[in-house]
Formats: sequence, C-alpha cells, structure tokens
Amino acid sequence: MNLKIIHTKDGSSTLYSPTFDEHYHSVFGAINESKHVFIEAGFNFLNLPSIKIFEIGFGTGLNALLTYLESAKKEVTVEYSAIELYPLTQDVIQQLDYSQFLSEETKKTFDKLHEVSWNKKIKISNHFHLTKINADFNDYLFTEKYNLIFFDAFSPEKQPALWSHQNFTKIFEAMYTYGVLTTYSSKGLVKKNLRNAGFQLERLPGPEGKRHMLRAIKV
Repeated sequence: MNLKIIHTKDGSSTLYSPTFDEHYHSVFGAINESKHVFIEAGFNFLNLPSIKIFEIGFGTGLNALLTYLESAKKEVTVEYSAIELYPLTQDVIQQLDYSQFLSEETKKTFDKLHEVSWNKKIKISNHFHLTKINADFNDYLFTEKYNLIFFDAFSPEKQPALWSHQNFTKIFEAMYTYGVLTTYSSKGLVKKNLRNAGFQLERLPGPEGKRHMLRAIKV
C-alpha cells in the first residue's frame, strides 16, 4: 500500500498509509498509545491468569508484542488471535524499530511474530500462542470465545463498515461474560453501535494527543 515510515513523539515508529490517508498509530507516540489503550485499559484491567485475546487489525504487530512482554512479566498465559487483511511485507517490517526501542532482547520475538505462518496457531513461547488470520473482518465468523478484544482498525471515517452495529454485535456474541473491548475511538457513532450491540461503556482518558478512549464491557 506504498506505506511510509513515520517517527512518533515517543521515539517509536509508525506507518502512514496513503491509501487510507491515516497513520497506524498516534503520531504523539506509537508505543505510548498502544500501552495506554490496549495494555493498561484492557489486558491489565482484566487481571486474569489466562486470557484469550482477539485483535482487529494486526498491523505492525505492536499490540501483540506489548502483550507478549506484559504477559511474560506477569506470568499470564495468552492465546492471541489477530485478523489482518493487508499483511505488511518483510521489507516494511524490518524498517520498524520497536525491538530496538524497547530492548534488544525483544528483537527475536518481534521478528517471530511476523515470520510465523498465517492461519495457523503457533507457539511463540510456553505462555504465548499466536494465530494470525489473513481475512476481511467484515466477512469473518468467530468459532471461539474471547476475554478481550483489541479493536485497532483504521478510523470510522476511513473504514466505516468495520465499526458497524453488525460487527460489534458479532463481537459481543463471541465474548465471555465480563469480557472487555478497548479502542482508541470515542466517536458518537462508535458509542451508539457498541451500546446497541449490548455493551456497557466507559469513556476513559485517552493517550497523549487524544481526549478520550472507550472500554466496552459485556455484562
């Protein structure tokens, strides 16, 4: 998609897609945004000994990498599934600097997350299994249930179909009771569609550069 490497305010990289006219992460800090929205508001909020996660938008693999690091630190067993219609090329992946920015020790893990086969459950470590799904989420049908959803698609303005009431209902039905969905968007339409799907919403302070984000809970 003719992607461009962009260095964000916290020193980490993101990508800019001319096709969607949008960045993959916040220009105020890719790592800071992912930690704030998905790790702190989602993974750490649940505080479970084992957790099943589904990510909409695998993208750069940053959310998966941060989840791997956090789960290793807290000794949490994770089954991580992620769906992505436009996988990155190895050339683009090698230009991202997350492993160098976080620590050199993460380089092998970051590379492995991208190198493993798609559409297969792969053991990354004793505590972390990854399944990458190359498909359009609009057409995807869940076959399992999950504790946590990372909703990290391009914005509702750029990919409105992904943020539909139908898709949020599909997600709601694929979640365990007291499961959590986190997303960086707090748009009115997103809140409306999440509520209509059955979620209870919490509007939380957003990461730097953004006033609010959402945490949706299935009760």
